Amino acid sequence: MKIRSLLLLEVLLTALLASLSFVHHPSGDIVDVAISSSDHTTLVAAVKSAGLVQTLKGKGPFTVFAPTNAAFERLPAGTVETFLKPESKPQLTRLLTYHVVPGKLDATSILKAIRKGNGQTTLTTVSGGKLTAGLSGNQVLLTDESGNLATVTTTDLKASNGIIHVIDRVVLPN
Repeated sequence: MKIRSLLLLEVLLTALLASLSFVHHPSGDIVDVAISSSDHTTLVAAVKSAGLVQTLKGKGPFTVFAPTNAAFERLPAGTVETFLKPESKPQLTRLLTYHVVPGKLDATSILKAIRKGNGQTTLTTVSGGKLTAGLSGNQVLLTDESGNLATVTTTDLKASNGIIHVIDRVVLPN
């Protein structure tokens, strides 16, 4: 009976670990954490194409709003392919740095800023653009400069040089 219980526990733990999209590496940087996620292969390819790997491996700290592969798939057909072309590197860099905010903003600090701002707070991105964070029920929503909404689906994935929050849409600068 004890062996069956241990086997069942092992199966459950294996299933739980397999269901996690991120493998948490407390000593890993932002790039290492993103690479460990099967849900962020498009983001990782874009970061490499834009030449931002060394920047995001830097000291930071950074807060990254990381769109999933499904978020990139929601863009119009051909958008990702166009952005990954060498001649599109400046636009890709601007798009990606629009998803990064200087500093380490965990979910608690973002919620505190939203409450202090009477329901919303403006975040200035590394690209110089603005994202507005607000609440809809219990969910944090980001509004980009064009009025598009992204929902924060996972918070506080810690890295050695910052923090990652997963979002369900690609946010777009003006």
